Amino acid sequence: MANVITVTMNPSIDISSSVDRVMPTRKLRCKPERRDPGGGGINVARVVKRLGVDVQAIYPAGGSPGVLLRRLLDQEGIAGNAIGISGDTREDLTILDESSGEQFRFVFPGPAMDAEELSRVMDAVAASNPPPEFIVASGSLPPGAPVDLFAALARIARQLGSRFVLDTSGPALKRALDERIYLIKPSLRELSELVGKRLATEDEWRNAAVELVGSGKADVVALTLGERGALLATHDGAFRAPGLALKVASVVGAGDCFLGGMVSSLARGNPLLEAFRLGVAAGSAAVQMPGTALCEKKDVDLLLEKVEPPEQCFAV
Repeated sequence: MANVITVTMNPSIDISSSVDRVMPTRKLRCKPERRDPGGGGINVARVVKRLGVDVQAIYPAGGSPGVLLRRLLDQEGIAGNAIGISGDTREDLTILDESSGEQFRFVFPGPAMDAEELSRVMDAVAASNPPPEFIVASGSLPPGAPVDLFAALARIARQLGSRFVLDTSGPALKRALDERIYLIKPSLRELSELVGKRLATEDEWRNAAVELVGSGKADVVALTLGERGALLATHDGAFRAPGLALKVASVVGAGDCFLGGMVSSLARGNPLLEAFRLGVAAGSAAVQMPGTALCEKKDVDLLLEKVEPPEQCFAV
């Protein structure tokens, strides 16, 4: 059985392409498209697998996009448990404007799932035998899903003796934190929403993350800061890793790559700060990839040499 299980409640087929210039009204002649399996947990699973750790992906899938999703994951050698649903798996679109270098991302809501379909996904996680060391839930909830669904997953993880890792936002994240989570990975915007105030300075970022850990809601907060790097808050204090100076091709999936890097390292038994370094390297490698492509191990290994050991910026 895999040491890591990922749960993706709202997976997708990620379609990416580019045009000379995005303009209204006119037909935009796109370059050949690329299709990748997507959704937060799916992306995390792909990265964990690429970095050499066994992983299983649990996700709902429906319609012809769901068939394609299963096939694409099979091609990457990822063990999957696809839960059939009546609705079609969503398709998202990312378009690069070549004239400006700007990306336009169109994200659709995905299919609604009824109570029985949601229950079958949860039951698949609860039936994990032997239990994995890590259960990683990442991404959005499908339309109409109960806001406490990730909180219920946290309880399942606790019953299994697994460490629960969550990357989501809004009310679903806030509700899940009532169950105490091992690790959350918010962006700065998501952390600001969570604490209900604008976080304008580095001291404010750090204090918000440290206070979450101190409250007992999460053991670890890994705050991603884009080109500014990342911040890690633990019971031992807070640690800062600056960003690397890189040419950015696409930001799609960078946060998922960061989390996949961290989880893969932790699953191998590495210390938390070492896992944090690998997360920074994986997230940095992702932004150099085009469209919806994710980081590759060779690039992660190369960039890991450039990530300095995180510096402690707050001591408990």
